[in-house]
Amino acid sequence: MPKIGNIQLPDFPLLLAPMEDVSDPPFRALCKEQGADVVFTEFISSEGLIRDAAKSVMKLDIYEKERPVGIQIFGAVLESMLRSVEIVEASGPDIIDINFGCPVKKVVSKGAGAGILKDVDLMVSLTEAMVKHTKLPVTVKTRLGWDHDSIKIMEVAERLQDVGCQAISIHGRTRAQMYKGNADWAPIAEVKNNPRMHIPVFGNGDVDTPEKAMEMRDKYGLDGAMIGRASIGYPWFFKEVKHYFKTGEHLPPPSMLERVEAAKRHLQMAIDWKGEKLGVFETRRHYTNYFKGIPNFKEYRMKMVTSDDSASVFEAFDEVMQVFADYEFV
Repeated sequence: MPKIGNIQLPDFPLLLAPMEDVSDPPFRALCKEQGADVVFTEFISSEGLIRDAAKSVMKLDIYEKERPVGIQIFGAVLESMLRSVEIVEASGPDIIDINFGCPVKKVVSKGAGAGILKDVDLMVSLTEAMVKHTKLPVTVKTRLGWDHDSIKIMEVAERLQDVGCQAISIHGRTRAQMYKGNADWAPIAEVKNNPRMHIPVFGNGDVDTPEKAMEMRDKYGLDGAMIGRASIGYPWFFKEVKHYFKTGEHLPPPSMLERVEAAKRHLQMAIDWKGEKLGVFETRRHYTNYFKGIPNFKEYRMKMVTSDDSASVFEAFDEVMQVFADYEFV
């Protein structure tokens, strides 16, 4: 069974991926309840942390019930990354994760995230310095490479391991692909099967059914799956995968009552954590998936995603419960 540092994980753990404006404490709590084995914070700018930017600092909030939890940071300047490690360490996470995979332009343009895939030496030196600067296990999340012609993931994984990285999560796309096309897990399996590798190798990208999670485990032989988009508005995904592993059968989908109650809890926790305005705004992206597939639902969905006050959203939840109480999900 895989370990990250001294953290013992179950056989083929399921990890909640770090996602901007998604994997905040309320959502992490819901995913943890539904079987996520390790959760990661939203990715945090090292420059934002050392400037004491309010949004970056707020992302450091972690809670005992979500352990083991990793705080993920990104950046490309050594001094800033080391200072941010000290700030992160003071928050008491179990893991420090480095984001070498985010493909969005505003991150890449600063040489951070997937931008650093164009400079493997810098990626390795930053990781080595951070490993030496903390007692916490340091892990890395990255992509196959910058583009199809510059895939060096085998070299990258070996070198990161050699400087003390404790686990690596690999998204099966290049930066050039962004989120288009299909994730390619074969190169990730090659990393895992490299006899030089002894740290956990987790796969990421397109794990959106229990069958795909099983394929990642059984066909590709990876140590675990990092779940991203499939969990947005659907924290039950972790539970469903584990049930499928255990029984070979699919769990019945959550009922309307379960969905409404989860959406209510999610919104209330978000308001309690970040206030009314942000809580309402940043929870909107989850509602489409909470209530996916319901016919004639547009009126209610629009109310949920356009209302600026929580009372109106809670009212919409109650209306949904009344109108669609007998709806059966398949």
